[in-house]
Amino acid sequence: MSSAEPRRIVLFRHAKADWPQVADHERPLADRGRKDAAVAGLKLAETGIGFDLALCSTATRTRETWKIAVQELPHRPKTIYEERIYDASPGELIALLNEIPDDVQNVILIGHNPGIQGLADVLSVAAEPEARERMSRRGFPAAAFAVLSFDGSWKSLEPGTATLLDYWAPSE
Repeated sequence: MSSAEPRRIVLFRHAKADWPQVADHERPLADRGRKDAAVAGLKLAETGIGFDLALCSTATRTRETWKIAVQELPHRPKTIYEERIYDASPGELIALLNEIPDDVQNVILIGHNPGIQGLADVLSVAAEPEARERMSRRGFPAAAFAVLSFDGSWKSLEPGTATLLDYWAPSE
């Protein structure tokens, strides 16, 4: 891969979770969440992005979302379950992304709101108009994802350095 090739980051919010009497971190997916995670996986495959790395929150609902979605991808990337993603702010997520080695080209980050939506907003000053309009109209519901692109090293990723290329959310 050429160093001049733009890097891609997909910010993927976990699918709809259930509300049983368990700690928030341990909440599983609801039936609808399992269905939406599979559809999201198909949509992720349609992007044509070959992920080199998946960074996934340790929360049950994010692990379950990723386990279902990744089955739809043509290639299963290396997955790191990272506890720092749970309840992280956009700044904390940027710091985590800054740690990625430069031989990694494309990353998917599976996490939670408000951090995922905030990160998409903070990183992407530039945007494809249709993607920005869809994300602005829909917000960032469960199982939604945003595709961003940027040039440079992972250490150089900071607010305003990425472009929002695409956005998808399940239908209500």
